[in-house]
Formats: sequence, structure tokens, C-alpha cells
Amino acid sequence: MTAVRVGTEETRLVMLRGNSASGKSSVAAGLRERFGRGLALVGQDNLRRIVLRERDRPGAANIGLIDLTARYALDAGFHVVIEGLLYADHYGDMLTQLRADHRGPTHGYYLDVPFSETLTRHATKPIADDVDATQLRDWYRAHDLLPGGFETVIGADSPLNETVDRIMKDTGLVHLPAVDR
Repeated sequence: MTAVRVGTEETRLVMLRGNSASGKSSVAAGLRERFGRGLALVGQDNLRRIVLRERDRPGAANIGLIDLTARYALDAGFHVVIEGLLYADHYGDMLTQLRADHRGPTHGYYLDVPFSETLTRHATKPIADDVDATQLRDWYRAHDLLPGGFETVIGADSPLNETVDRIMKDTGLVHLPAVDR
């Protein structure tokens, strides 16, 4: 496979992974709010469940759609945050290739929340009535890290604001201007 370079040396690519109710969507929304315009959110749930209404399985169409969406946004000059469960065995090859192809800095974060905390957090979500503890247990994968030690692990004890602050600083987004689009 020939590498297709994407983005610029200035674009930032952030990958947020973790189990259900680990805080991925909240962190992504916090990054967007803090940064402003010019930061694209590529949410696995939106593309897989809403756009395609597809089950999460190896080789599913949403894997390519996530990749294409992120590449398009990077090439259009947006910084990109990809967030979702993004199981290593289903999405790992795509994420690894995207990271290799991105011209700018790429940062990966794994939000590590124990299952007991997942249950507590899940109870506060709108889908709590539709998804029970058995389903959560089936989806849960402890320490599902991508190979190569690329991801920074952030524990459940890191408050939302501190996690957003950390990622803004680590990625350099804190020093970049929002884009008036």
C-alpha cells in the first residue's frame, strides 16, 4: 500500500479511545469548545450508528468512512479529533496508517476507566435505559491499547477540565489560533 500523505505540518490529529462512558465525547467536546472553529470532530458513534446504522465488527464500512472523513478534514486544513471505542483489533490498522500518513503531529490518548466506574457513568447517560450492564460488559475491553506504546493513558481520576487542558498543551492546540471559517 502506497502512503498518501494528508494534512500539513501544522494540522494536529488527536485520537481519543476508551470504553463506553470513559469520557471520550466529553473530552472531544471540551477540546472543540476550548479551541473554537477549525477543529473537526470525527465521532465513531455518529458515523457508525447514525450515518451508516452499522454494527461494530472487523472490516465494517465505518472504518473506511472514519478514515476518509479524517483525511478530508486534515487536507482541508482542519485539526481533527477522532473519538470512539475504536477497538484495537478492528480499527488499529486504519489508525496506524492514518498516523503514519499525517504530515503534522499526531497524538493518541486512551481513557482508562475501570468497569465499575463505567457502570456509574453510564447510568447518567441518555442511553442508560436502552443499554444494560450485560451489554456494557460485552463491549468492555480492559487496556485495549494500540501496539507500539503510542497512546498516553489517562486514568478515571483525571477530571474533565484537567484532561482537556493536558491534551490542549500536549498537542500544541493551546498555542494555535482558531480559524474563522
